Amino acid sequence: LEDSPPDDKEKVNQTFLQPFLSYTTATYTTYGVNTESTYNWQSREWSVPVNLTVTQLLKIGGQPLTVQAGPRYWLDSPVDGEQGWGFRVAVTLLFPR
Repeated sequence: LEDSPPDDKEKVNQTFLQPFLSYTTATYTTYGVNTESTYNWQSREWSVPVNLTVTQLLKIGGQPLTVQAGPRYWLDSPVDGEQGWGFRVAVTLLFPR
């Protein structure tokens, strides 16, 4: 592993952290906050987005699914990385046993 990857390839040495906190109500609405932080040990730079989310459990035609939306803000990132605000939306189909 000492020679991996070959010298002509860029070396990758990163740590990924994803702590989260969430609260679910009696109506199956979940409020959450998390970060998907990455530290690049080669460049010694952080990428730290913070996500706020609201997720709702639904059934459409008997099919359970979740719908999620929320803003994202980059607390820290490399100069050429993401900056400022963003938004994410997700739909997840659920297949319970």
